[in-house]
Amino acid sequence: MQIILCLFLLFLLGVPISFALGLVSLGALSYQDFNLLIVIQRMFGGVDSIALIAIPLFMLSGELMFRGGMSKRLVDFADTLLGHFPSGLAMVSILACMFFAAITGSAIAATAAIGGIMIPLMKEKGYDYTFSAPLLACGGSIGPIIPPSIPLLVYGTLANVSVGALFIGGIIPGILMGIGLMIYCYIIGKKRHYVGREKAASFHEILSTGKDTVLALFMPIIIIGGIMSGIFTPTESGAVAVFYSLVVSVFIYHEMDWKTFWEALVNSAKSSGQVLVVVACASLFTWVITVNQVPQSVTAFLQQAIHNKYMLLLVINIILLIAGTFIDTTSAIVIFAPLFIPLVKAMGIDLIHFGMIIAVNLTIGMCTPPLGVCLFVSGSIAKISLKEQMHDLVPMLGVLLVVLLLVTYVPELTLFLPRIFG
Repeated sequence: MQIILCLFLLFLLGVPISFALGLVSLGALSYQDFNLLIVIQRMFGGVDSIALIAIPLFMLSGELMFRGGMSKRLVDFADTLLGHFPSGLAMVSILACMFFAAITGSAIAATAAIGGIMIPLMKEKGYDYTFSAPLLACGGSIGPIIPPSIPLLVYGTLANVSVGALFIGGIIPGILMGIGLMIYCYIIGKKRHYVGREKAASFHEILSTGKDTVLALFMPIIIIGGIMSGIFTPTESGAVAVFYSLVVSVFIYHEMDWKTFWEALVNSAKSSGQVLVVVACASLFTWVITVNQVPQSVTAFLQQAIHNKYMLLLVINIILLIAGTFIDTTSAIVIFAPLFIPLVKAMGIDLIHFGMIIAVNLTIGMCTPPLGVCLFVSGSIAKISLKEQMHDLVPMLGVLLVVLLLVTYVPELTLFLPRIFG
């Protein structure tokens, strides 16, 4: 357990996640007189996986769709559907985030892309920045839940479960997160008199804007349908997504030139590199704690202390919610999944269901201080501090926590669709 304590001490001191994982692992191996060649072997072995090739591919496809003009089209379509309700623009923001999540699977990308359009527009219509900024951060957190999802891809690789089933399992929880936030927006809109557009969009307007977005919204259908039907693997689906995004952005929307294409390549390469370095260091760390029987010790302790799987899930939720406030999603998955998977299997909890519990917990952490990367993105757009966002953020987090409890204690919300299409 000293290894885990040392790791969290480095986190608290502000050491970057990948360095903290590597330093703790290196220190433990040196102390135990292991041949340090094992460090290189385990790090390379951790990323030497065909499944992980999908990470840079999905990141590139998201960048291509983002820079190919999708954000504005998604917002316009969402506005024709919901813009006339009280707090209409806020509801439009959440729906647009859900649409964008189905294209990129990234919380940060959804917050930046949709927030960059909607936060200034909401300000013009009389919405407070202190409301719109945290709303877009919470809306962006839906990104890793609705498929495709990089965190679920990483978890599926670690837990050796079907990535396709995980993707499908995220559909209902992601929709519930979006609906919950939209209901909250409607209530606040009534209370604060946030008005929507003067009248509902005509059928012709809905059809016109819908035609512009149908190609983008068709991509997740292709990806999930291809995986579940066996036409291609999750890794190959990433290549299909890149090709599809490029064709739509260049030849149909005509908003992708060589400059924006190069920017997409550079940004996706940077993001992929950061994720894969964390995965490599986490793979070494996982091997070290396994050799030192830390997972077995944690499992034995929790089995002795907790005999009810519902109480166990509550304890795991609390641990993950706390961890998510200062550890990024991918890092937290590769740290905590190996610790908890043996225990939840022993308790008879389905690993697809458990993967969704982890994902929802940790995405809530992306809009929770002090790490809260989505809050920093939305705050930078609105030019307000984290403290100014807190008043309206708390009830929004309450909505997401209610969804988390539903996902945790109603497994069918996650398992229903995978059982139908599995």
